[in-house]
Amino acid sequence: MPQNPEKIQDHVELFHQPEYQQLFENKKQFENGHEPEEVQRVAEWTKGWDYREKNFAREALTVNPAKGCQPLGAIFAAVGFEGTLPFVQGSQGCVAYFRTHLTRHYKEPFSGVSSSMTEDAAVFGGLQNMIDGLANSYQLYKPKMIAVCTTCMAEVIGDDLQAFINNSKQAGSVPQDFPVPYAHTPSFVGSHITGYDNMMKGILSNLTAGHKKETSNGKINFIPGFDTYVGNNREIKRIASLFGFDYTILADNSDYLDSPNTGEFDMYPGGTKLEDAADSINAKATIALQAHSTPKTREYIEKEWKQPTSVSRPWGIKGTDEFLMKLSELSGIPIPEELEIERGRAVDAMTDSHSWIHGKRFAIYGEPDLVYSVVGFMLEMGAEPVHVLVHNSNEVFEAEMKELLASSPFGQHATVWPGKDLWHMRSLMCLLSGLLNTAFSTLKLSHVTI
Repeated sequence: MPQNPEKIQDHVELFHQPEYQQLFENKKQFENGHEPEEVQRVAEWTKGWDYREKNFAREALTVNPAKGCQPLGAIFAAVGFEGTLPFVQGSQGCVAYFRTHLTRHYKEPFSGVSSSMTEDAAVFGGLQNMIDGLANSYQLYKPKMIAVCTTCMAEVIGDDLQAFINNSKQAGSVPQDFPVPYAHTPSFVGSHITGYDNMMKGILSNLTAGHKKETSNGKINFIPGFDTYVGNNREIKRIASLFGFDYTILADNSDYLDSPNTGEFDMYPGGTKLEDAADSINAKATIALQAHSTPKTREYIEKEWKQPTSVSRPWGIKGTDEFLMKLSELSGIPIPEELEIERGRAVDAMTDSHSWIHGKRFAIYGEPDLVYSVVGFMLEMGAEPVHVLVHNSNEVFEAEMKELLASSPFGQHATVWPGKDLWHMRSLMCLLSGLLNTAFSTLKLSHVTI
């Protein structure tokens, strides 16, 4: 085969190599494969309006979803806390996917274990798997906290995590006072941002229990949300330092997912200290940097901690202005001059690049908060969104996105596509491409005629 360590080829190029082409020809003998002309004809048909109507009519099938499942977000949240080992109550295959997905994305070793549930646990439940798994994890990997979430298997069976954890502690798997927060994260409901929210709420409710004081510690909490750009956490810390107030990030996974290469392996680099997370219940306020990955956590903080929360998305000039003004309001400290100068540089850069972006049409897909923020910034630059697709959408997001689009003259012709996947996006882009090609052909013909 042509694939080798010296020259790794993308799958698109790889499958066009002679060995694979011959393999495909041989498969036709017993698969009743179609001729290349028929394959090409159907491929072209899938780019047209007739197929687009059939594609958008489907209800019970998802093709190439633009979202992940809950445990992915749960373990992403967990590693933001000091010395925390994610523990997935489910099969090995599931946790291997989550771990590999994040390891490949960040090019960093991402640690996570599973209770290795198999057929017997699927019938009788996974209690013994958790008892053994927590004991092995505690003894082998020496974590300061083990954060437990679930996969589909455990949720379909109905494993009771709270009872299982209590039984595991009684069996001596971990000490009684050892923190083992948990979150039920069924993959067949919600998405990765739901899992992030569930796990964040579970960890905070566990660590802060019994730590409420009569007076505030004066700090401000920040919840980044499911933000894969870990440099943003460092920027939040820099901004808070310029203001000069005390803060706690819930949770800070920037060092874990972007650790220095010192020549020595550190299984748990960085992370928010557990004592700081426990004391977050006494902060003066909590600011979430995403809305749709933190609703349950914010509700819990408001009701149980009696602490005000707010959402600020510091993207673009408007979003960052609102964020900085909120920090000034909460801290009572004027916005530092250094940040005002940086704002001026940002506006200057936007002005300098405006002519390359103004009037450009674009389509976008992703999770709600990221899409909202990017679209808002692009509207500031004068770009014109055409298709806005969010698979894990909800009614609140749809309303605020339509309000955002309506607020700008550049967003008037955009269409929001909630609950659609990337195969829907393909139909939209194929039709858009076809319209552009037709327009270009018409312009070319007119030029020749003239």
